[in-house]
Amino acid sequence: MNKTEFISVAGFAISLLFHMTQTEVCPSTCNCKSLGEMKGLHIDCSSRKLTEVPALPVNTKRLYLQNNSLTSVPPGALDSLRSLEEVKIFDNPWNCDCHILYLKLWLEDVSAPSLANIRCATPAPLKKKPLSQLTGNELGICKRLLPIKCLEFFWRDLILIAGAITTLILVAWALKFSKNILCETEIMDAY
Repeated sequence: MNKTEFISVAGFAISLLFHMTQTEVCPSTCNCKSLGEMKGLHIDCSSRKLTEVPALPVNTKRLYLQNNSLTSVPPGALDSLRSLEEVKIFDNPWNCDCHILYLKLWLEDVSAPSLANIRCATPAPLKKKPLSQLTGNELGICKRLLPIKCLEFFWRDLILIAGAITTLILVAWALKFSKNILCETEIMDAY
């Protein structure tokens, strides 16, 4: 085997390994079926008493998480599932506080029918209420919805904007002042 063939075989092996680790690793707590080559996976994690969403392959097309013990989904946990076509996530004891907001917004974007089937289990005043019908007032006071780093960026950006405005005002004033001096010089030269 010459050097070129070796590099080609090594590149193919690495790309195959990368593809396997990125898209075809089935969570140990779930059953996975291929929907055909390059069509994605059907991931069935239903009725497993899961308390958290497992790491999922990015090529998941169908995801079944119903009838578990999920109370919330961490922000960002489902963002990599860009090719998802079907999700079933009902019959879980959802805690409808601020932590459910990510799931609500994600389902609004990805699967409105699934959102309609989710009911709150807690807190007591919201028991059995559809997640899709929750308002901001019912979610309670969500302290620190923005991470602290976002707030730091906000203040930094605000200071930069104030500095830019101040600079523009000073430049405009300097141009006006220099124009006045130029006009006075021309008038003096004319006499």
